[in-house]
Amino acid sequence: MHQNLTLVEERIHRVLTERIVPAVYSARVPVALKAWMVPDEPVPASEALAADYAPFAVGDSWGRAWSTWWFEVSGEIPTDWAGRTVELLLDPGFQGDWPGNQAEALVHTADGVQVKGIHPRNHYVRLTDEAAGGEPVHFFVEAAANPDILVNDFIPTKFGSKKTAPEKPIYTFRTAELAVFEPEVWGLQFDVEVLYQLMKELPETEPRRHEVMRALERALNVLRLDDIVGTAASARAELVDVLSRPASASAHRLSGIGHAHIDTAWLWPIRETKRKTARTFSNVLALAEQYPDFRFAASSAQQYAWVKERYPHVWEGIKAVIAAGQWIVVGSQWVEPDGNLPSGEAMVRQITQGMRFFRDELGVETHGIWLPDSFGYTAAFPQIAKLAGLDWFLTQKISWSQTNKFPHHTFWWEGIDGSRIFTHFPPIDTYNSTLEGEELHHAVRQFRDKGKATTSLVPFGYGDGGGGPIREMMERQRRVESLEGSPRVEIEHPDEFFAAAQAEYTDAPVWVGELYLELHRGTFTSHAREKRGNREAENRLREAELWWTAAALKGAEYPYEALDRLWQGVLLQQFHDILPGSSIQWVHEQNEEDYAIALAELERSIAEALAAAGLSAAVVNSADHARRSLALDADGTPLALVETPALGVASLVPVTPAHPVTAERDGDAIVLDNGLVRVTVDARGLVTSIVDLAENRELVPAGRVANLLQLHQDLPNAWDAWDIDAHYRYTYDDLDAADAVELVVDGDLRARVVVTRSFGTSRLTQTIAVNADDARVHFAVDLDWNEREKLLKASLPFVVHAHHHSAEIQYGHVRRATHTNTSWEDAKFEVMAHRWVHVEEPGYGIGVTNDATYGHDITSAPSGRRERSRPRCA
Repeated sequence: MHQNLTLVEERIHRVLTERIVPAVYSARVPVALKAWMVPDEPVPASEALAADYAPFAVGDSWGRAWSTWWFEVSGEIPTDWAGRTVELLLDPGFQGDWPGNQAEALVHTADGVQVKGIHPRNHYVRLTDEAAGGEPVHFFVEAAANPDILVNDFIPTKFGSKKTAPEKPIYTFRTAELAVFEPEVWGLQFDVEVLYQLMKELPETEPRRHEVMRALERALNVLRLDDIVGTAASARAELVDVLSRPASASAHRLSGIGHAHIDTAWLWPIRETKRKTARTFSNVLALAEQYPDFRFAASSAQQYAWVKERYPHVWEGIKAVIAAGQWIVVGSQWVEPDGNLPSGEAMVRQITQGMRFFRDELGVETHGIWLPDSFGYTAAFPQIAKLAGLDWFLTQKISWSQTNKFPHHTFWWEGIDGSRIFTHFPPIDTYNSTLEGEELHHAVRQFRDKGKATTSLVPFGYGDGGGGPIREMMERQRRVESLEGSPRVEIEHPDEFFAAAQAEYTDAPVWVGELYLELHRGTFTSHAREKRGNREAENRLREAELWWTAAALKGAEYPYEALDRLWQGVLLQQFHDILPGSSIQWVHEQNEEDYAIALAELERSIAEALAAAGLSAAVVNSADHARRSLALDADGTPLALVETPALGVASLVPVTPAHPVTAERDGDAIVLDNGLVRVTVDARGLVTSIVDLAENRELVPAGRVANLLQLHQDLPNAWDAWDIDAHYRYTYDDLDAADAVELVVDGDLRARVVVTRSFGTSRLTQTIAVNADDARVHFAVDLDWNEREKLLKASLPFVVHAHHHSAEIQYGHVRRATHTNTSWEDAKFEVMAHRWVHVEEPGYGIGVTNDATYGHDITSAPSGRRERSRPRCA
């Protein structure tokens, strides 16, 4: 019997793929092509339509990487096609079948109005449901020659930037033709496909499997392979019975919602994302017209804003389908940001900017966080979301964890202040579902809350690079909405899903603390300049708003629009493939340019605010605590020790230090001392001793050194920009050879040891400083980095017996174990912190602060291994 079943499956598969699918189009005629290559960056449609087009033909090559070409398409529907359904088919040379990471196109009318996008799974334009015959066809197609970055998986590539990409064309135009679309064959395709996929998922002992198999056999026996069009209806009639049998009352219910995950930047630059939104959203509008029961959810206010600015026809279409209830705004945020690295204020602004745009521009109030694809989620998220008035949180990414399976798919997530938000992870394990049988049954098998909950959510549609839902998915959904042997798939608003899931699962479990992703830990560190730019921009925005508020109290006009624009720019750069450093080189280059422009504008704005507030000649303190610290000039030279109140202003009046700094040489060592802390630096420029003089306590373990830079190999098993794998810790070189070790004394205010080191093709300068009246030791590194597949860390071993460490996150801190008693703890060998981490034993603790670092490795010293408490340096 098993052999017979296998033979039947082979027959069904071959007839479906080799006969039925090709027969969906029964007649074809070519259309004429002309082409114009845009000289550089993309241009508006009005400019492209006025360009001079040259002859072009199917089979011609086009498109160096990242270039844009426009194609003029012209033809005429044959007169003998009267009464038939006709479509325009275009294939500019697709490589593979997944949209978004290769050639893409947007079809325009001859008047420049956007019609719909073209991608490998959606390469048609419906011209007419019932042709009169003789109608002219005339379109313009904007084609983007985006390279397939993943052709060699996730490894470095020259195609990551226009500056390095090869010049030769990368695409060959394959198809440009008119075709007759056969609705009955189309229907047969999905009758057979859905039943065939169902049959494969059912056990061989299940009677339903055999009923489906026999029905498919009868259908194929009726179908004439030399007349698919003529016999399709008869074949479909053989399947009516098995397709009409409803799902059982206990069948798992999947709440389906159309979706198109569009990464705001990733394997393409932001400029390309602006065009992806038009392609995908125009596809959605076309699908909504064709399928009245279709529903689509899209997040990211920034992407809507781009459409409003650049594609008014698409924008008006979106507003119309929102009013019709077919388009659902979700997410509540400006972009889908990284879930760990933005500051608390930035996370609040993501929500306030997003919700404000959706309310003011679209008249929509959103109710949840839609963040399927980020690399872990801070424990502060629940309170931020609840304070914004939001009710639910959705993600999918935690299913990627390598070590431990998360125990729930539906649960309450509790944050650091006790706030809880209802949360769901779709067990289908993708936010790009195609609604095929294997995925649907996988969701049922995976669902971890069986017995108490009966429903889960499935976002369907091509994504990452956009593309979105296609009509094939809607055909599958219609057949599995209620089909015996299959989970039910019902189109539903996400708000309705969450309300029903919460009502059903009244005793849902509670997960307390962060949602740590046991994967992609390198995103805490990759592209350090982007991390620094983000931290500096967040800090400067806070300062600018603070001092402009002070100026406004003096009668100055608050620059609301300018600061709002700057905030939106920073929020954009916090997207979950920009700030984590997991994009192509072009994105990183633009990121650094944008930060440089924004920071320069913020510095000017802060200076203007201080002048307007009459504070130009004062010492200002934007911190929320009083400070006694060094005032430095533009070159970093100490001017004086000054005292300033919290969020306040003081005159530049020097304070005599109560604990002045002394520096002396002790043989080959240098000792820095201010009566609060004493630091000893050896001839190699390494810290051999840090003594807390108030406690008379040595902090550096005997025989060890602090501020030791260690160069590790960095070749993870996969995902180079994303991952740091545990094995990296065991192969490294200590950078303990110094080119020079110099003592620099700035009177009694500061003493510094400046160390220069060379390694590989790189060079760095370390500074170890002690300041007057300051119990801290200041470490700095100025790095000229030219290494590949290397990781540089700063080792700071301390004599403190701590089972846990505390790490700053948004609006608070989390405590994590420093031991590895369980697999959950062992998986956290790399963790995220914002400005500080702290380790403590009863009665004593040590903190490490940073100005632009997020990745840390904070562990106890296991037997046989070196003790570590190392914030990442670069």
